[in-house]
Amino acid sequence: QVQLVESGGGLVQAGGSLRLSCTASGRTFRYYAMGWFRQAPGKEREFVAALTWSGTMTYYADSVKGRFTISRDNPKNTVYLQMNSLKPEDTAVYYCATAPALIRTVGEYDNWGQGTQVTVSS
Repeated sequence: QVQLVESGGGLVQAGGSLRLSCTASGRTFRYYAMGWFRQAPGKEREFVAALTWSGTMTYYADSVKGRFTISRDNPKNTVYLQMNSLKPEDTAVYYCATAPALIRTVGEYDNWGQGTQVTVSS
């Protein structure tokens, strides 16, 4: 079992940047693909980005491609989401989770963290 804790959210103006972190407990973290999702009020949870256990392959939602970067540091048991050129529509609670492979289907993910709020003001 892996426990995940997200951090790094906050309030930022449009055009600004934030870096989210997702820190895992458990020695099996390095064997999982990892993903970031977000959920805005009244909307379904949506895929943002994912990467393989090695970090060599990544996958992004079209809405964040070119602005967000996912990465991981396995010795630190941490995955990151660097978010640049933020827009008001990026406002949501951001979650990280584990997956068996590089996929975007929310139902295939497990070990969800509690989420961190990102608010982008216009």
